[in-house]
Amino acid sequence: MKLGELKENTEAVVSGISGDQRFIGRITSIGLTPGCRISVVKNDKNRPVLLYSRDTMIAVNRRECEGIEVTEVRA
Repeated sequence: MKLGELKENTEAVVSGISGDQRFIGRITSIGLTPGCRISVVKNDKNRPVLLYSRDTMIAVNRRECEGIEVTEVRA
């Protein structure tokens, strides 16, 4: 599933990143790499998705969410 499809207060693991080299470089430089565990803090429509990962809060815009594949972690 895409990152933007996750609901608030859910955890997931980044399973893949797709896009051009510039996009992949930017996303990996902020710490979102395949295998990385994330927690969705806020996911309001028409707003960036707010994530917590590796002791950092990260805002990812809607267009970028389309290039980030995740697998939800069931508690």
